[in-house]
Amino acid sequence: MFSFEFEGLPWLTYVGQVIDILLVTYVVYKLMMIIRGTRAVQLVKGIAVIFVIWFVSNFFGLSTLEFLVRQTATFGLLAVIIIFQPELRRGLEQLGRSRLFTSRSAPKNNNAQSMVDAIVKAATYMGKRRIGALVSIERETGLNDYAETGIKMNAELSSELLINVFIPNTPLHDGAVVLREDKIVAAGCYLPLSQDSTISKDLGTRHRAALGVSEVTDCLTLIVSEETGSISVSKNGTLYRELTDTQLREMLEQDLVSEPRQAGTRWHWGGKKNG
Repeated sequence: MFSFEFEGLPWLTYVGQVIDILLVTYVVYKLMMIIRGTRAVQLVKGIAVIFVIWFVSNFFGLSTLEFLVRQTATFGLLAVIIIFQPELRRGLEQLGRSRLFTSRSAPKNNNAQSMVDAIVKAATYMGKRRIGALVSIERETGLNDYAETGIKMNAELSSELLINVFIPNTPLHDGAVVLREDKIVAAGCYLPLSQDSTISKDLGTRHRAALGVSEVTDCLTLIVSEETGSISVSKNGTLYRELTDTQLREMLEQDLVSEPRQAGTRWHWGGKKNG
């Protein structure tokens, strides 16, 4: 039998160590991307300070200080889980939405083109008249948790009905509408607000809610500004602002009608991003 070695180390062990380092690097990178712009950044800084204190106390033999730091680390883990539950939930949800656990293509919607036509027509109408609107379009991740906070409709989607829901001073106009394929599932729904501290200060509650739901699901969320009439879309934690009718249609068709694009491809739209 042949024995392959690399500087005295079996080649299989060497490959395993390389893979180990790459996996750890990838996990750290993903964690940094998840906590970026959240309160968890301060948590990481606090943990770093505790490690520095522990190292100094251990180096200089400060047994009492080392004991206090060790106890803080032991009981601090439970406190971290409780205090930073939203950030931990967000990270686990993003892990569950990764390509490792999802199918390669979203379920086919035979009426996707008619749905896009209705959404664009309604958004254009409301934008010109400065009627505020918030519409979340379900994709692979279910939106039942948010639909249950509103009024169930289970109605056929049409531009006229969508416009009517958001007419000012009506019972449902303040919440969000949840769409599933060509159905209006519910209206007047509550969406989670984004906690991203980098969001532009000129964005209101609708935009923050749209960003919030896009951070924890793969849905597309349409926003029509009540102040300016501008049209925006949130997707994967990014807000695309001031879209024209043509840009809105292209964006919706790419994600709802066309074949799913390959991983790594990024689409750039004419509208401004958040921030």
